[in-house]
Amino acid sequence: MELFLLSNGKLADDAPLLGYAQPQLHAMIARRAIRSAVLIPFAIIRGDQQQRAAELSASLGIQVERVQALASPAEVIAQAELILVSGGNTWFLNQMLHEQGLIGAIQRAVRERQVPYVGWSAGCNVATPSIRTTNDMPVRSSVVLPALGLFPVQINPHYLDASVSGHMGETRDERLAEFCAVNPTESVIALREGSFLHVHDNQLRYHSVRNEDFKLFRHGEPIQGYHDARALQPLVPFQCV
Repeated sequence: MELFLLSNGKLADDAPLLGYAQPQLHAMIARRAIRSAVLIPFAIIRGDQQQRAAELSASLGIQVERVQALASPAEVIAQAELILVSGGNTWFLNQMLHEQGLIGAIQRAVRERQVPYVGWSAGCNVATPSIRTTNDMPVRSSVVLPALGLFPVQINPHYLDASVSGHMGETRDERLAEFCAVNPTESVIALREGSFLHVHDNQLRYHSVRNEDFKLFRHGEPIQGYHDARALQPLVPFQCV
């Protein structure tokens, strides 16, 4: 199984989509001789989904097609060489994955056919067991349906621990600590912008182009930052390096 779980898609408005992870993504595409990819863009509510596919084609150097522009979504995933899942609204994305019959199709493709999965922001969230640690609003009256469960630990993308002047609500740290208090057997990995987790050959690596840490939230334990995936070894079935 090969997963790229990215906190965000861009580091700047004029930067290429997934540009900060291009070295690792291009290496994976070359290693597997991938010629095309399927984009699942359901999370994009107000943007141009076709433009997103075009941006990805330019960034990755392969043909990228939206899953809706092709035949039956599940049949398309069954033939895909690479699965790309865009950021946007996590609630809407997860609901659409269920409605379109794509949960099982993606799980089979990634686990059985070893199709690489690249998800950023919402696409990162849905790769975990559930979307309960998303930052997004439930734009529909949605229940918390199970997500893909490709990665065994909850992730909070776009993590920020800076103080915002005038903000009197709970901080991100407080919200994630609340999650762990309500769910004491679960942990949350908080990924900053420009960082991602990469699973390949049963190994897990952490990358940050800004050389920043990730935070790990566990009930009853101090919140700590780490630069090395080996801090996650007790939580995942992969060899952390």
